Amino acid sequence: MTHKAEWNVGVSLTEEGGTTRARAVLDTGTGQLVGRGSARCNPEDVEVPAIGDELAAGRALRDLAARLSRAADRDLASMGAAAPEPPRTGYGWPQDAQPRPDLGH
Repeated sequence: MTHKAEWNVGVSLTEEGGTTRARAVLDTGTGQLVGRGSARCNPEDVEVPAIGDELAAGRALRDLAARLSRAADRDLASMGAAAPEPPRTGYGWPQDAQPRPDLGH
């Protein structure tokens, strides 16, 4: 079976009082999914709007991706598919994961 679809993502940004907010909207043609992100400029840092835009947009897109993945997981479950693997909570190689006494582990 061949399937073709085109989905569009738009990102809008607003900045006010040192905080940049982003809204990422996925339009599938039959529905929408929205992700949000924000970035705040440290008052001691030089204000560079492009960096705030990049951080907020990246965070909104990451939120959108997570929401899309959760929607797919729900759809799979409704079809009787096996539950997905639990999300990873760390980075690096599993054999390198050692308890760290300084972090209360």
